[in-house]
Amino acid sequence: MSSLGQMVAGIAHEINNPVNFIYGNLKHAQSYTKELLELIRLYQHEYPSPKPSIRELEEDIDLEFLQEDMVRLMNSINVGTERIRDIVKSLRTFSRLDEADMKEVDLQDGIESTLLILQSRLKKRPDFPGVKVIKDYGDIGLVICYPGQLNQVFLNLMANALEAMDDGKSQNLMPTDNQPTLWITTQRRRDDRIEIRIRDNGPGMTPEVQKKLFEPFFTTKPVGKGTGLGLAISYQIICDRHQGKLECQSSLGKGTEFRIEIPLRQGGST
Repeated sequence: MSSLGQMVAGIAHEINNPVNFIYGNLKHAQSYTKELLELIRLYQHEYPSPKPSIRELEEDIDLEFLQEDMVRLMNSINVGTERIRDIVKSLRTFSRLDEADMKEVDLQDGIESTLLILQSRLKKRPDFPGVKVIKDYGDIGLVICYPGQLNQVFLNLMANALEAMDDGKSQNLMPTDNQPTLWITTQRRRDDRIEIRIRDNGPGMTPEVQKKLFEPFFTTKPVGKGTGLGLAISYQIICDRHQGKLECQSSLGKGTEFRIEIPLRQGGST
């Protein structure tokens, strides 16, 4: 997990520099484009009857369309650049490379970053209707924790839920009219503990599978698709590193819910 965090942080850092360069110069490019288009319009107004060679070039490049589309094009580039910056920010939040020690953070930022990283798996495909995400965030405040490790837990639980729903649809283990849905709930309890629930409406698990769920190397996936370590490591992070609880409730045909519970502040922290 530490190696993954370092790799993600390194990629985010390398992407960040050229993206900031593009973003910083994009405003100038938009301004220059606007001024050049204004100049062309002024020329057209002042010289409504240009030479045949100019008219021929205007027709060849479709000047009227170019003038209209150039503004849309620059706006699209701006939106795309903003999107890349958001992804880089999420990668940096997710990796938390500099946070080997406990830090006071907003866990909901980590959840949002994880969702953004998994965005491609939420989208509709020809053979999959896409996943609806329903979030119910409570006012949990800042939590003292190991944020990078918790982000790894969020990623593992959400990725497992998405895979279960994907397999459920492809293998007809879910009702055909069921929209794959991921529910994420956070709340602060009266005993100063934070509760995070991640629930799906996938095919669910048998009681026998649930009993072995957090055992190292146990997996229901085909050979080569899973190591069986993800949930075991997640359990260790929540229960050992954060003095919390990680529980699972599942029923065949009704989906699965993982419940994370950790103290607002770890023992000995202030």
